[in-house]
This record gives sequence, C-alpha cells and structure tokens, in this order.
Amino acid sequence: MRIWHLKTCDTCRKAIKALQGAGHEPELIDVRADGVDSATVERLMVAAGREKLLNTRSTTWRGLDDAERVDLDDAKAVALMFAHPTLIKRPVIEVDGTVYVGWTKDVQAVVL
Repeated sequence: MRIWHLKTCDTCRKAIKALQGAGHEPELIDVRADGVDSATVERLMVAAGREKLLNTRSTTWRGLDDAERVDLDDAKAVALMFAHPTLIKRPVIEVDGTVYVGWTKDVQAVVL
C-alpha cells in the first residue's frame, strides 16, 4: 500500500492514522517534500482518471495563469501536476494496483 499525501493536509493525516490503526503499514510519499515523477503522475491519472486526480478547486489551480488552465488535455494535466504537485487531489491510495483518490466513506470501506 502506498499513499501520496501532503503532511499539512488534515484529511491525509486522518487517512494515514486510520490505516495505521487498522494494521496497515503504508509507504508514505509526501507530494511536496518527496515529489512525484511525471511517469507516476501519468500512471495514477490513467488509473484514477484526470477528473478525479486533478484538483481544480485548489488555491494552486486558481493561482495558475488562464493560459495554463485552458485547452487541458491529459499530457498538459500531467505536466501541471508534475510541476505543481499540490494540484494532485489527496490522499491518493494505491492498493494492489488499484488507485483510490480521496478519503470518502466509499474509499474507507474498501481500504480499511
């Protein structure tokens, strides 16, 4: 199990604590401190979908130039998430090759 997270994100901290409390020992990857390579971003996006992985409600997204936000295709989305890892919705949890985004009750029911 791997978790891509942000150490300052309350939701990520809750997810990690719950998973560790359930006996899991996830590999933790901080998207800001550790970074995420573009191949991994692309793999996660293919698995989860661009709409789920790209956080268009974040302050980072709102801070982008209009030119960066228009004509968004998969390649451009990967490049943006690689350049600005905080554009990745969190937490991203990978279990046995399946990728889950967020910490909703649906995700919790599957991974806990």
